[in-house]
Amino acid sequence: MTAIEFQNISKQYRLGLVSTRTLSHDLNRWWKMSILGKEDPYLKIGEVNDRASKGDSDYVWALRDINFKVEQGDVLGIIGKNGAGKSTLLKILSKVTAPTTGTIRAKGRIASLLEVGTGFHPEMTGRENIYMNGAIMGMTKAEITRKLDEIVDFAGVERYIDTPVKRYSSGMTVRLGFAIAAHLEPEILVVDEVLAVGDAEFQKKAIGKMQDVSKGEGRTVLFVSHNMGAVRNLCKTGIVLRDGSIDFSGNVNDAIDYYTETNYTKDNQLYYKDLSVAPGNDKIKIRSLQVKALAKDENITIDTDIVVSLVFFNYLKDAIIDVTFELRTMEDTVVFHRWMNFSPNKDSQIGEQEVSFVIPKDLLNAGRYYLRVWFGENEAHLLWGELRYMFEVEFTGETIGDINLGKKPGIIRPNLNFTHRML
Repeated sequence: MTAIEFQNISKQYRLGLVSTRTLSHDLNRWWKMSILGKEDPYLKIGEVNDRASKGDSDYVWALRDINFKVEQGDVLGIIGKNGAGKSTLLKILSKVTAPTTGTIRAKGRIASLLEVGTGFHPEMTGRENIYMNGAIMGMTKAEITRKLDEIVDFAGVERYIDTPVKRYSSGMTVRLGFAIAAHLEPEILVVDEVLAVGDAEFQKKAIGKMQDVSKGEGRTVLFVSHNMGAVRNLCKTGIVLRDGSIDFSGNVNDAIDYYTETNYTKDNQLYYKDLSVAPGNDKIKIRSLQVKALAKDENITIDTDIVVSLVFFNYLKDAIIDVTFELRTMEDTVVFHRWMNFSPNKDSQIGEQEVSFVIPKDLLNAGRYYLRVWFGENEAHLLWGELRYMFEVEFTGETIGDINLGKKPGIIRPNLNFTHRML
């Protein structure tokens, strides 16, 4: 049975303004739509919502021609870069905003957790907000009361349940908001990236609850996250949004693979000959980033030393600069997070510089990884780029005699120096 159906959903915005905000545009829109019975004339001039480039039109499509179905009991992962349209899609489903064109058919009550504090009145206590949210969803006071202790226990905020929500931390607010959304028996549960605000224990608890809701109770879940591990563990199917349109739809593993293949730099070397278009700002520009095997012309494998080389142009003088490297799996598990400082008057001179290091062989297991790089100046953030450089460590057959050991699980595979003795 189909729980949700999106039919030709599109959402257009005018940059910087609410409605057209010009008399000529408003009159033109009214004349064409109300008098002549034609479509909105400004639907024809919108541009793709590419936030990184300057366009020629003030009208942009946050979403364009979205069509898909979600079956009852399915858990759908919605992934994509920032600005792809994920949150807009969920806001339309939750009726926070209306689509410019198209319709959505949804069967059952929808509980949404889109932002920290969604649906909360800050002056009301946690207990009062639980009853208010339940009433909005059409539940009776008796039904909410039966669920109250379970909600409070799951959220872990019993001590503050009679305190106004405005005094809650963001983590406490998310805990209570998710507990309400998950326990008040909605047919459709919509969860945006807000779970990232909670601690690791609560994230695990929340994902377990969503699995119970979908598998045990047959409810439908739409889940947006940049944590590919959480999406892979929780979801059955996935869609990839790109510039407001569906770029891929299918099995969640295939969706994640497609997303990583198309959104991460994965050449042997990332190089910018022209610094004017290189990642950075007026203080730091990244010239190149390269990951390769230490031995010349070798592939990166589990038993090769891996060299990471970053070349950048520094425009600062006499400042304490630090560069940070973070290695993650494609499921967003951090493998390591390391940095180095450049001393003023000695290392941080204006000009092109290189930082490199070696990841020793027999450390990383076979698989895909990506590097993130950012800079700091005098302990303040200087350059937070979206540069995500992907590389792959290949598996080479390991044998003992004639036995092929095969690939083993885990992120690392250290070459441990075992000892053995008789006692």
